[in-house]
Amino acid sequence: MGAMPWTIHEFEEIDSTNTWLVQQARSGAPAGTVARADFQSAGRGRLDRTWEAPRGVSLLTSVLVAPRVPLESLHLVTVSVAMAARSGLIRLCGLAPELKWPNDLLVRDRKLGGILAELVDDSPRVVVGLGINLQWPGPVDVGGTCVRDEVGVTLAPRAMLDIFLAELELLLQLLDTPEGRAELTTLYNETLATLGRVVRVERMDGTPLVGRAVRVLADGSLCVEVDGAELTVRTGDVVHLREERA
Repeated sequence: MGAMPWTIHEFEEIDSTNTWLVQQARSGAPAGTVARADFQSAGRGRLDRTWEAPRGVSLLTSVLVAPRVPLESLHLVTVSVAMAARSGLIRLCGLAPELKWPNDLLVRDRKLGGILAELVDDSPRVVVGLGINLQWPGPVDVGGTCVRDEVGVTLAPRAMLDIFLAELELLLQLLDTPEGRAELTTLYNETLATLGRVVRVERMDGTPLVGRAVRVLADGSLCVEVDGAELTVRTGDVVHLREERA
């Protein structure tokens, strides 16, 4: 992919950085366009959930990338963002979150951040949104955490963004080759807290699936062992059942 010239647009308030950036992509914005906001009035999570944080306490950003990857490897774009966020936190404050399939950053099984990827009109362009709790752990009922609560460090959102983009630029280069994609997959599996855990998967049809997460397949699907059989989950929410770690 080569060096990525980032063009950063910053907003005091916006409805959603993902929504804005998808619109910009449709209008011809190049890969490397970035949106960051102090406040989102209509922030979105997976499965069309809303997410609203106080002003200036989180990194709320979206990036537009155009990876040269086969369709079955497109999930590695999200993996790259998650790994870049993790590496950036390690560099800034020594906090090394684990990852939860498919798209969360965790510390002690508490949510530190989340990722939402959107394909732009069936094109090879992807908008990936990232939210990290820097100074606020989220609503009480969510069971989240934040960087300040974990390590006592107050990170500014723009400082976190700059380090994240530097790390992301390196990781996106791995997407260009089969060897690089294999390396990224290995890194992902090494930091994925979901594997080996007994999990409950809330599937789109409303029927939960309880079993042991055993591997992530090449297309990003999660393989869950249930009563000796392995079932594949492409989309769904995962709950780690903390009393039963492998």
